[in-house]
Amino acid sequence: QVQLQESGPGLVKPSQMLSLTCTVSGGSITTSYYGWSWIRQPPGKGLEWMGAISYDGNTYYSPSLKSRTSISWDTSKNQFSLQLNSVTPEDTAVYYCARGLSMWSGVYDSWGQGTQVTVSS
Repeated sequence: QVQLQESGPGLVKPSQMLSLTCTVSGGSITTSYYGWSWIRQPPGKGLEWMGAISYDGNTYYSPSLKSRTSISWDTSKNQFSLQLNSVTPEDTAVYYCARGLSMWSGVYDSWGQGTQVTVSS
């Protein structure tokens, strides 16, 4: 059974970069045809898909976040990472990594537990 675990700082200052890593165990991130997503939930709001990297290394981003977001992977460590630049307090959220059954299925069968990130000076 695949497991995902987010890691990264819980507090980021405004205008700085938020960087999170998702470590995957129990399965390879290069296995066809999964997509590996970053999803966040601001306080009091719904889930927001931020972007993803596919099993073959292609990246896709939410149009609203594309200019500030970068997703990459390290296949040797079975990890994928999120970088969000120029953060503001509106980026405060619980950040999740998740495995999609395919890149655009919208169906996620495994989730990390989530990590709280607060943007504050």
